[in-house]
Amino acid sequence: MKILVLNCGSSSIKYQLIELSEETDLIAKGLLDRIGLPTSELSHQATGKEKFKIVCDVPDHQVGINLILQTLKDPVHGVIQDENEIMAVGHRVAHGGENFKTSVHITDGVKKEIEKCIELAPLHNPANLKGILSIEAILPNVPQVAVFDTSFHQTMPAYSFLYAIPYEFYEKYKIRRYGFHGTSHKYVAQKACRYLGKDFNNLRIITCHLGNGSSVAAIQNGKSVDTSMGFTPLEGLMMGTRSGDVDLGVLLFLAEKENLSIADTNAMFNKRSGICGISGISFDMRDVEQAAGNGNARALLSLDMYAYRVKKYIGAYAAAMSGVDLILFAGGIGENDVDTRERILEGLGFLGVDFDRERNTVRGKEAILTRPGSRVVSMVMPTNEELVIAIDTYNIVTNSEFKF
Repeated sequence: MKILVLNCGSSSIKYQLIELSEETDLIAKGLLDRIGLPTSELSHQATGKEKFKIVCDVPDHQVGINLILQTLKDPVHGVIQDENEIMAVGHRVAHGGENFKTSVHITDGVKKEIEKCIELAPLHNPANLKGILSIEAILPNVPQVAVFDTSFHQTMPAYSFLYAIPYEFYEKYKIRRYGFHGTSHKYVAQKACRYLGKDFNNLRIITCHLGNGSSVAAIQNGKSVDTSMGFTPLEGLMMGTRSGDVDLGVLLFLAEKENLSIADTNAMFNKRSGICGISGISFDMRDVEQAAGNGNARALLSLDMYAYRVKKYIGAYAAAMSGVDLILFAGGIGENDVDTRERILEGLGFLGVDFDRERNTVRGKEAILTRPGSRVVSMVMPTNEELVIAIDTYNIVTNSEFKF
């Protein structure tokens, strides 16, 4: 069964075409960027074929999805003969609010609820909805499934997800901690348990999704009980350009002193802070590590700050779950950055982490980072959010369960 997975941004569409049968098979993937500009660029890669790029005018998402379908059918670079080979479409949807605790088949009612969540995710949900409506117009008979970044964290208890502000604002505006990266946290935790032959529903797991956007989750007995991101992705860890946790008094102080508007303040904490703001070099950890290796003090400081904050969350979540059995690393930094993992795991022996530097030299593949007999196992477990979306889509459309 061929499933098209779409991740629609405000000016971009990431996509993968995945075949699910006895096994999973990535058939093609790509990125359409700069939608709305005459120089939109589609970068397409079919498995076993050379990469293909095209620059053209793509004014909106529907035209963009049409272009993607035409490329998938291209006699040279494509992988299908007819779009009717696509049996279902799975969409990544940023925010499902409190209404969606699982992935769902998209209906008119679901579209209305996604629209209601636009005020919670004004940068993401409108684009996600555009993708859904575009597929509906182009492939009206193909079933669609929404997979929400927030749904896995809907098991958090109220004492974890509520903010200590007047309760009326939760009742009136649903202001609370939602968490994100849920698809990734769930996937790597379940896959690691299968790798180790452990029961996902009987473990205390801390998952670290570390990339330009970063979050940590506490998963106890198969359920998310806490996560570092909150009402928006700004809360929690220091990230590529986001500040993470900060005293709200700092926001108010700077807004007054620098005469900043709400938009200016938002941009500062979301786009000019984090690794980029401290190092003054880049949001890319590779650039910062190179500078640190050359003796740049601010670059080194930003790396120390980043690792320290991840370590703090690991300690906090171990306390919240009365211990931890498994610590996982995923995302571009978590899967590939040897030095950052070492900074985080060094000194966690008191938790039962017997860290092994030699095992930690791995990049981008499944690997155990602790010595045999370590009371707490730590692993690199590469994430695959698109595969999770495809599997959820398959399971909902076929009313069955695909084992990955």
